[in-house]
Amino acid sequence: MLLLTDHVDEWLVQHMPEFDGKTMQSVAKGDLNLDGDKDDKADEKKDEKADDSLNSVIEQIKKTLDGKVKEVRISSRLTDSPACLVADEHEMGAHMERIMKAAGQDMPPSLPTFEINADHALIQRLKDEADDERFDDLSNLLFEQALLSEGGQLEDPATFVHRLNKLLQSLL
Repeated sequence: MLLLTDHVDEWLVQHMPEFDGKTMQSVAKGDLNLDGDKDDKADEKKDEKADDSLNSVIEQIKKTLDGKVKEVRISSRLTDSPACLVADEHEMGAHMERIMKAAGQDMPPSLPTFEINADHALIQRLKDEADDERFDDLSNLLFEQALLSEGGQLEDPATFVHRLNKLLQSLL
């Protein structure tokens, strides 16, 4: 594993996709297979069960986040976080997109893929949420949290704060 943390690393890896016979793969783009073992039948069956139990949640999140994300799917990359945003395999990552915009480049609009961690308690809680308004608020909070985690900026911070305050008040 190679950890690249400089601002230009994404650009470098785009131009040098292989080093010493090893293919470089971004954890923030496309499908991710950290184990390198795609033939593991037990994992496939586990993923299918997770997909089946979360299908309605995924569809409802897609409806809630329509226009903000390209797709909603179960993540194979998350362990502790409830959700993340990833770019398609051949698209520019969010960080590189921000660098290009800051340099004055016009960037075509692209929507990220919203990946959810099927094992996370917050996602499990969404399965049981009967109130549609609360489901929408929680889905939007997870999206905005993922956006902030990747270094992005909220479109409407006041709405985020209002949503968060409403959730906190309901817990008191």
